[in-house]
Amino acid sequence: MGGIAGNRKAFGNSLAGVDHIRHPLDIAKNAFTKGVPADGGIALANEFEQRIMTLHDPSTIAALIIEPMQGSAGVIVPPVGYLKRLRQICTQHGILLIFDEVITGFGRLGTKFGADYFDVVPDILTCAKGLTNGVVPMGAVAVKREIYDAFMENSAAGAIELPHGYTYSAIPIACAAAIATLDIFAAEKLEDRAASLSSYFESAAHALKGLPMVKDIRNIGLVAGIEFEAIVGKPGALAFATYLKCYEMGVHVRYTGDIIAISPPLTIEKHEIDRLFSTLADAIKSVVAAGDAGLHFNNYLKDEQVWANAQSNR
Repeated sequence: MGGIAGNRKAFGNSLAGVDHIRHPLDIAKNAFTKGVPADGGIALANEFEQRIMTLHDPSTIAALIIEPMQGSAGVIVPPVGYLKRLRQICTQHGILLIFDEVITGFGRLGTKFGADYFDVVPDILTCAKGLTNGVVPMGAVAVKREIYDAFMENSAAGAIELPHGYTYSAIPIACAAAIATLDIFAAEKLEDRAASLSSYFESAAHALKGLPMVKDIRNIGLVAGIEFEAIVGKPGALAFATYLKCYEMGVHVRYTGDIIAISPPLTIEKHEIDRLFSTLADAIKSVVAAGDAGLHFNNYLKDEQVWANAQSNR
């Protein structure tokens, strides 16, 4: 079902009966926006209604699945009104609205969930990662009461509630990790902490504006994306080289396409935010200054390459 082009190419044919709407990123209008873009949200959401009315019968659409903030696609922050308008359209046409909150859940935006940040209530919400602090794999699904009741009222007496068939479902160690994590979230008020740091984090991220090849900077809560100008014939090369240089300099970031994504622990301190973005700035300048040679991955992590070669030759 996913819309990430690289994944779709790698895995071939996907689930039938799935359509996609375009993502809400408009760099031409909203480049270097701090936080939620102000323009274009309603018009973008209306495209969804136009699509379902023109190409589909709304009664044949089960659900719209969306990330409140798209993470793996490159930190795409929805404009003002976008999600609320999608909620209205789904309600009007009897379509379930499903939020994928694997990234936005558990404090990442400074609220418990992205649904809270944007004040939009989905019909179904999926979550993972932050649920156990990422130390043990675990996911969860939350549904509205009426969906739960519909399942139970149409199931045999004594049926298991919303049954799943995974071998590792409800494994005790994952459940224990989730309970401990949620206790820490409450005791240390990590959502509030993330919210209090978001302005400082935003300023540090946008301080990278003006660096060579930086095309856009996007942020919300404690997550930011730095997008580079594309290099013809070398898609993603600059971001990958910057990722390697940062790692070499002691900072771990994520790259996706031509974008560096920053998503630090909610326990990060201000001096660590400073180090994170100053290191990233130095890495960008270093890679760009090296020209074509700076884009070649073999020029980074030389000690690690020696170690890896030694292991392969054992």
